[in-house]
Amino acid sequence: MTTRPPLPPFTRETAAQKVQAAEDAWNTRDPHKVALAYSSDSVWRNRDTFVTGRAEIVEFLTAKWRRDQEYALRKDLWAFDGNRIAVRFQYEWRDADGQWWRSYGNELWEFDEHGLMTRREASINDVPIEESARRIHGPRPAAESGWSFPVE
Repeated sequence: MTTRPPLPPFTRETAAQKVQAAEDAWNTRDPHKVALAYSSDSVWRNRDTFVTGRAEIVEFLTAKWRRDQEYALRKDLWAFDGNRIAVRFQYEWRDADGQWWRSYGNELWEFDEHGLMTRREASINDVPIEESARRIHGPRPAAESGWSFPVE
């Protein structure tokens, strides 16, 4: 069995590491790489979509990043306890018509003893923005490490 450190139970430091690792992986926009952080039977709720298992995760993410062009994400640790982490996030993307969006959300994560995510529940809202209002441009620079984005 593959392990994905850090492993639960989480401390503030290891939970923050897990959140940053997830942000880094999602910013690659590589569905196969991202799916490796989830258990083979992982269960997701993403908005109104329900996904089970790595194959469905890859399919879901492939479609997402085909639709969400120039996707760039920031995640922030909200809370943690044992094998669970709560995250708030923002990401920006452009649709096929050229409209820019900022998506705000919260995720609840649950991990197995190997550090693989077994459950992910995401609630997300989209707000149209002007391109000039963008504030997330690609992966997080090292200078922004630990910095939270304001909700606005």
